[in-house]
Amino acid sequence: MHKFKVGQMVDLIPPHSGHVGSVRTYKILRLLPQVGAKRLYRIKTIMEPSERIVEESDLVGRSVA
Repeated sequence: MHKFKVGQMVDLIPPHSGHVGSVRTYKILRLLPQVGAKRLYRIKTIMEPSERIVEESDLVGRSVA
């Protein structure tokens, strides 16, 4: 079962970056089929024209303030 839902805002933390400045906020567009143990998502930010496919382990939920 996926941890995040369609429409939810999440932060993408690129693997091996180690830089806080490289964290960006994305919107979950679609839940993709699981590949092995990896849960995948299609995400997009308004800062980029294209969409990405990422693993759940690279995402962090945004806290609602």
